Amino acid sequence: MLFAKKSGAEKRAGLRAALATGKLLRFPGAHAPIVALAIQERGFDGIYISGAALSAELGLPDIGLTTLTEVASRGRQIARVTELPAIIDIDTGFGEAMNAARTIQELEELGLAGCHLEDQVNPKRCGHLDNKTLVETYEMVRKVRAAADAKRDRNFLLMARTDARASEGLEKAIERARAYVDAGADAIFPEALQDKKEFEAFRKAIKVPLLANMTEFGKSPLLTVEELTTLGYKMVIFPMTQLRVMMRAAELLLTEIKATGTQQAFVDQMQSRADLYELVRYLEFTAFDREVADSVAGD
Repeated sequence: MLFAKKSGAEKRAGLRAALATGKLLRFPGAHAPIVALAIQERGFDGIYISGAALSAELGLPDIGLTTLTEVASRGRQIARVTELPAIIDIDTGFGEAMNAARTIQELEELGLAGCHLEDQVNPKRCGHLDNKTLVETYEMVRKVRAAADAKRDRNFLLMARTDARASEGLEKAIERARAYVDAGADAIFPEALQDKKEFEAFRKAIKVPLLANMTEFGKSPLLTVEELTTLGYKMVIFPMTQLRVMMRAAELLLTEIKATGTQQAFVDQMQSRADLYELVRYLEFTAFDREVADSVAGD
């Protein structure tokens, strides 16, 4: 009850099986366990844990300031509550090749189904900002190979993200992606592609599953699930969507309370107490506690 019924290994196997169907898998972002529960309730395919969202939750910019401990701990908290596979952003791997290897094993232990590792220099920048600096291809290849070799569960999905499109161009980004696949990446995340033709070019050039990032206010167009399916992509993430909506709602609410002295105008827009209790299974926990108490009393 406190944890999902499926083990981490079962979730990883399920993700691999889902990828093999050819269906486009949809991964909304969750920065908190309760958001993961809402995603599961609505029948999505998996959970995405964004580095940008975790940084923002801590009041930090997305420049690689979070640690392995912070990211892995939050990933475990999110993964434990849902039967869905969770994939997580590990930025540049928290160090060099050996650090990336340790990261993979930590994530496996904590029940994550996969992750993506990017080829920026640390401190990194958000993937849709300008002036990103990349490591040399051979350095990223070393990290990918170390991460791939560190896997103990072959179903753990190791994705390599390349940010090369913005600074080196599309062809160089494709060249890097091929090198990362050769080094052991199971899937590729091409960041900040600029139009549908570029998404199509990447699909034609790379044979492993591709992940599309449908983040708002970035360099990529917001393609639909239908469009991405037609293009042949296998995963799509909506990394910051729910956090942005939640934060705007919070800002509007706080402005209203400051101005009027009451939240009354927002009550009909809130999740009700009953809906919250249903989402977190309040009655199940209460019943369990009562059963334990009755059992002890009967001894």
